[in-house]
Amino acid sequence: MRIAISGPPGSGKTTVSEIVSERMGYRLVLVGQIFREMASERGVDLEKFGRFAEEDETIDRELDARMVAIARESKDVVIEGRLTGALMKRFEISALKVHIDASEEVRSDRIAKREEKPADSVLRDMQVRERSETKRYRAYYGIDPSDKSIYDIWIDSSNRTPEEVAENIVSEVNGRCANEASQDGR
Repeated sequence: MRIAISGPPGSGKTTVSEIVSERMGYRLVLVGQIFREMASERGVDLEKFGRFAEEDETIDRELDARMVAIARESKDVVIEGRLTGALMKRFEISALKVHIDASEEVRSDRIAKREEKPADSVLRDMQVRERSETKRYRAYYGIDPSDKSIYDIWIDSSNRTPEEVAENIVSEVNGRCANEASQDGR
């Protein structure tokens, strides 16, 4: 089963994706890592590459094409990224679509601790990044990253550990797999 895990920076989606991938024995694909590789391939830092992406939609289109190709060729995979759920729906790729979110304060605190930076600085940077991404997603795709309607599961991780969130997802996957097996055995 494909599992598409989306969410904003600091929501815990990467950590949760790693746990789910490990527990399920699935391949893990981090779309942010693909974006970083694309920046590196062009010899540009991540912030500048993000600004380029605002002006040149071919960057996001290439990123999406890489991610969609991986999703289509993989059956048991966890794909983590801001738009994975929306893109799975758009390209009609069967997947459990999960969105993980947390309050802005919680997310900025998490990032600040991880990157050992002041929380107020992280909050400003995070807001700039999210505005940039939202601008691109709306302009290029007509996608609103805050739209909950396309997801099978929407989880607030503000007061939950990554292990608790991952367990919720693993339980859902196991339930769906058991249901499919029972339907196949009719």
